Amino acid sequence: MPLYAETFSVDYARVTKIGNGHVFNARIAYPLTPRVKEAIENSVPIVFSQQIKLIRHTPLLGKYWTWQQTVWLTEIRYEIRYHALSQQYIVRTLGTQNQNTYPSLDDALQALGTISAIGLPPEHLTKTHNLSLKIRSELDLYALPTPMRPGALVSKKWQLASPWVTAQWD
Repeated sequence: MPLYAETFSVDYARVTKIGNGHVFNARIAYPLTPRVKEAIENSVPIVFSQQIKLIRHTPLLGKYWTWQQTVWLTEIRYEIRYHALSQQYIVRTLGTQNQNTYPSLDDALQALGTISAIGLPPEHLTKTHNLSLKIRSELDLYALPTPMRPGALVSKKWQLASPWVTAQWD
């Protein structure tokens, strides 16, 4: 029986203070199942979602219980598509419509998994001692073409996501 990738993984996540602001950098590994790779090779657009949230922790009852409030949440969505005529992989940021092309799927996934210098909202960062930043990534199965969606929703071969990972603060 072949082995399938079960999850994406956030290998590195760090918040760094630069000047008066903070930036976020991360590295996400995207191992894909053969089924997902086959879909991409057949020019099916696949949407990846990266979710980032900033959480304020307020201690209640001493160390025994903490109130967690999400003060900022953002989602960055990317689409990977294979262009058969040019034999290139296109990675498009869905919010901005920026796109880049790559000669291989591995190059496209590496670029997709590199998060570099995302500015964090300064209004929430006046006191950072009680903040945490978490990130996760997943495939957006609801963005698949309609005929593929039901099978993907019930198949483990399409259930690719990372758990929430807490970033380190410098």
